[in-house]
Amino acid sequence: MSQLLLRLYSLAMVLAQPMLRRKLARRGQREPGYLTAVEERFGHYTQPAETSSELVWVHAVSLGETRTAAMLLKALRAQYPGLRILLTHGTATGRAEGAALLQPGDVQVWQPWDSLAAVARFFNHFRPRLGLLMETEIWPNTVAAARARAMPLVLVNGRLSDKSLQQALRIALLSLPAYGALAAVYAQTEDDARRFRQLGAPVTGVFGNLKFDATPSAGQQTQGRAWRQALAQPVLMFASSREGEEADFLKQIKAATQEKVELSAMSSAANESARAFHALIVPRHPQRFDEVAALVEQHGLRVSRRSQWTGGPADSDEARQADVWLGDSLGEMALYYGLSDVALLGGSFAPLGGQNLIEAAACGCPVVMGPHTFNFAEAAELAEAEGAALRVADMPEAVQAALVLVSDLPALAAAVDSGLAFAARNRGAAAKTLDALRAYL
Repeated sequence: MSQLLLRLYSLAMVLAQPMLRRKLARRGQREPGYLTAVEERFGHYTQPAETSSELVWVHAVSLGETRTAAMLLKALRAQYPGLRILLTHGTATGRAEGAALLQPGDVQVWQPWDSLAAVARFFNHFRPRLGLLMETEIWPNTVAAARARAMPLVLVNGRLSDKSLQQALRIALLSLPAYGALAAVYAQTEDDARRFRQLGAPVTGVFGNLKFDATPSAGQQTQGRAWRQALAQPVLMFASSREGEEADFLKQIKAATQEKVELSAMSSAANESARAFHALIVPRHPQRFDEVAALVEQHGLRVSRRSQWTGGPADSDEARQADVWLGDSLGEMALYYGLSDVALLGGSFAPLGGQNLIEAAACGCPVVMGPHTFNFAEAAELAEAEGAALRVADMPEAVQAALVLVSDLPALAAAVDSGLAFAARNRGAAAKTLDALRAYL
């Protein structure tokens, strides 16, 4: 029965290819990166075919997984100088981020579409000797092809939410053979390990989250803190915001702005000093920068974009007068956390599972998170228990809690220290993962 379902799945993947091409063409109108080397997705390559099995394949589907892969690649290269990497992605942001991780001899292409023909061409062309899948990516035909070639496929930094588990169980005849064919799974938490085992996956280690081993840019943090010190008011950041959440945030900012205007009208000093805080939004997806800027203006608020600053916000008349700053740059999260006094956690105010709060903690930026953090459940619970994060019910409560925190300097300092300690205590996943991979390398 499972073989019949796999054949039906394979047929569906072939029939879906024209739809995928149309989707890529539409997506490419907003993000040109999706129009790059489209044929790679179907197993057609311009890179020379490999004549020996040297490459270690690392698959990082999107931006977050690619940043996590950077931690693993750093450890691998330190232990195995000259190791050649085959790096694949599914999104344009992941591919752009991954380009910075390449060294001479490495190869970067799109993840093959999970049809039998595309996957076969991928393996035949690059002949990887080991595959490392970051966090969540399991594709039935890819896993089956790797097993048929006796190529070990390891799920690294594995996480599996209850929602994803239930989805996989609904197609158990397809998903259980795929998970069971993996060579090993290194789970982030015991809860993740338990869920993977329910799918028949060979969990051989629970190593924590590789994201704790990231070292945020010290230069960016220093720059951000210098910019913050030049400001008279604290900075409230909405970090990695997602579609549907920004509108709620902007309603709260507009209400606070109107209140400040009314207060300043009653004062003889109706000027910049009447502003109680600065608001900063950093969207999770860069293709939405223009959309979020337009959304700010639709709420009757003035926006200033980071991409238009020549120095810090204190050096720009436009930034000083704006109601909202837009963090529309890539690779500067450490700078934004350094600039901010407190961060609201994107993805946690809608049922999206929350974004990564670990980088904020490592930068000493306290976090206020909403009720939805199932993507990083254990990290969120630990951060809350240790005082590095505060959980609230909704956006109005989040903004209010953030403003209370920044007005209480001893409490703010304690939250900063708790975040730094929380991040430091949970490092070490990279070393444990590297240790486990020695058997394959």
